[in-house]
Amino acid sequence: MNLTPKARRTAVITTGLVATSLLAAGCSAGDDAAAEDTIVVSTFPFGVEEFQEAVIDPFTAKTGIEVEVETGSNADRLSQLEVAAGDSGVDVMLISDYYAALGQESDLFQEIDAAKVPSLDEVADFALEDAYAGPAYSYQLNGTLYSTEELTAEEAADWDLYGDAEHAGELALPDISVTAGQLMVSGVGAEYGDGPYDIDTALSTIGGWAPGILQFYSSSTEVTNLLTQGEIVAADSLSGFATDLVASGEPYAWTPPATGRYMATNRAMIPAGAPNADGAHQFIDYLLSAEAQTASAELVGDLPVNTEATVPDSIEAVVGDIAADPVAEGYATLDPAELVPTRAEWVDRFAREVTAG
Repeated sequence: MNLTPKARRTAVITTGLVATSLLAAGCSAGDDAAAEDTIVVSTFPFGVEEFQEAVIDPFTAKTGIEVEVETGSNADRLSQLEVAAGDSGVDVMLISDYYAALGQESDLFQEIDAAKVPSLDEVADFALEDAYAGPAYSYQLNGTLYSTEELTAEEAADWDLYGDAEHAGELALPDISVTAGQLMVSGVGAEYGDGPYDIDTALSTIGGWAPGILQFYSSSTEVTNLLTQGEIVAADSLSGFATDLVASGEPYAWTPPATGRYMATNRAMIPAGAPNADGAHQFIDYLLSAEAQTASAELVGDLPVNTEATVPDSIEAVVGDIAADPVAEGYATLDPAELVPTRAEWVDRFAREVTAG
């Protein structure tokens, strides 16, 4: 068939457009396939190598989905998520409960589709609180880390220890800005006041203790250094701070408070606009499995929420039977609806009424 010059030009242009469209479609399909085989997980900046070994590598081996890891503090990562406005490229964010709730207030996370995460049926009830869009995958217990050469477990479990003149200058407490700090404030409010949100009683009490507190710390390193160097005999702290110390065989132990027991959770959240939400659900399903929870407890030191997971001896040596069922042992989580609206005010008041002097 003979074509006119105009017809030939039209045919060439049309053929070029079709070819370009097919090429674009092919690239798009390839990009989509690549995206489906990769997820980005945003997590804490510590224990990354152990988490890679315990969870990420086995997940990739099982599913074929590669995992890119981004790390940072809770505050920094949440800020980046907000700035990205739904285009962060992150598929799963592992983040502490307060910051998870804060992100939800700004619609930064989407609800987990429970039907895509069968492992949810295996986790403890406290890990599935309706207040959060994503489940807890680990938790942290508040209590007292202490020298067994200086204190008995009973003495360390009593909140009155921190106001005891006999140990003035030999004690440490967390700043409210860290996880243990809020748990401590709520424990004190429950012990001496009307409950975990009685901030007036809590700050008044802790402020009264402040002259005898050597340091209000902001990192686990500070606590362990103060204790091992003999500068303090006890500190309110998370149970995870004690694992290595207890395993070392040195004279240190951790105990829960007799009353006012509170725990924090780490949540697995899917950001709004996650590019691979299906892969994200698969990752969370594996993260909550007994296999991953057991490995994470062993290698990372995370307290598992899967009731079928095995708790290693190193953790049991610190918390005993509490790891089997923290709620049955008197531990409770805090309501984010009470904490998020008041956070800035409480942090400011803590600085003025407790640590300023």
